[in-house]
Amino acid sequence: MALRAALQDAGLVVIAEADNGRDAVDLALHFRPDVVLMDFVIPGVDGITATRSIAERAPEVAILLLTSSADEDLGLLGLKAGAIGHLVKGVSMEELIDAVRSVAAGEPVLMPAVARRVIDRLRALPDGGLGVRPVRSDLTTREWEVLDLLCADMSVDQIADHLVLSRETVRTHVKRILRKLGVHSQREAVEIANGMRATFSPGSLGTAP
Repeated sequence: MALRAALQDAGLVVIAEADNGRDAVDLALHFRPDVVLMDFVIPGVDGITATRSIAERAPEVAILLLTSSADEDLGLLGLKAGAIGHLVKGVSMEELIDAVRSVAAGEPVLMPAVARRVIDRLRALPDGGLGVRPVRSDLTTREWEVLDLLCADMSVDQIADHLVLSRETVRTHVKRILRKLGVHSQREAVEIANGMRATFSPGSLGTAP
């Protein structure tokens, strides 16, 4: 395969290839590679579902989603599912290899239109610290996303729709959040999160002498 050969010629080790979404998930969970190149259109389990499954069960694996069009909605859908990057098929091999190296280093790779949509969504967030998180936390990125939305007074059903997750998956995240925070209710979790944000908000930071 040309892609595999190009990656190997660039000094990147290709651990495995999958013919369908289910195999992609199984192989990613087994080998735990630095990067997974995920096709949006893939037989069996679709690329978004496969991305979500890998991100939830192996969050250390960086996923670069490849789509056949520059539709920013697809890119946003991939980011919500857990991808760290999004490229359109047809980019040069050099761009693709650079993107793989970037996501392996923890750097996001976004098409300009997707980056603009992300910025627009951030600007639309309400004031009051929503999204501010401690540098060190036992919560995963996905758990913080769920907690952010609980703080925004969203229900489990609304969170599931917003993050494109199943209701059961969101309930599982909520249970883990409560356990990690040592509380027994969503209200208590929200209070703790708001307390953390008050501690780490820009207005509470002092200047060095």
